[in-house]
Amino acid sequence: MAETHVLFVEDDDVIREATTLALERDGFVVTAMPDGLSGLESFRADQPDIALLDVMVPGMDGVSLCRRIRDESTVPVIMLSARADSIDVVLGLEAGADDYVTKPFDGSVLVARIRAVLRRFDHSGGPQNGGPGSAHDMSDAERGVLSFGDLEVDTEGMEVRRSGAAVALTPTEMRLLLEFSSAPGTVLSRDRLLERVWDYDWGGDTRVVDVHVQRLRTKIGQDRIETVRGFGYKLKA
Repeated sequence: MAETHVLFVEDDDVIREATTLALERDGFVVTAMPDGLSGLESFRADQPDIALLDVMVPGMDGVSLCRRIRDESTVPVIMLSARADSIDVVLGLEAGADDYVTKPFDGSVLVARIRAVLRRFDHSGGPQNGGPGSAHDMSDAERGVLSFGDLEVDTEGMEVRRSGAAVALTPTEMRLLLEFSSAPGTVLSRDRLLERVWDYDWGGDTRVVDVHVQRLRTKIGQDRIETVRGFGYKLKA
């Protein structure tokens, strides 16, 4: 099995070296960079499997770097922030990050988050090949195509269309939409979404859910996902 290549951007020498060693002990290949500009160059040159970006790095901050990466790729991104209540967390998620980890962090927690994000990426990527010859004779339902007004969700090919035009989603956004489309009209709590989409088996920060729902709305239509105050969200059938 191919090794997982991690791009790690962190300006603190001690944290960068200690975290790199911890990730390498768990079998990851790590490229560690001290600032955002060198991180962007490394990302473009090495095409890593996942990026870990500290929010506060010189040259180009982590939020800006995340935005640049997201402009070019759907590769998973985890932001690292020194404060759990920082606005930087939300800014990072809005820029396209899939998750965040608060510093100081335990190495095992970081590894678990990395693996959870990679599982989401692996399970949401690429179309699946069906049997030969018969796909064009199958109905939308048989091909796993779900329709909600002008929105079409191809659960087999992992493609989304709105009014016939392709909609580009990150793997996390795709997993979130698949969760909603599997139960249209049903209210899904933030805790359930954290468990099913982010693989959290414990209570996490619901800001991750809220920001991703808002990002999804901008792509599939603001009124497609309804907020049910005090309970969660539901996809309008």
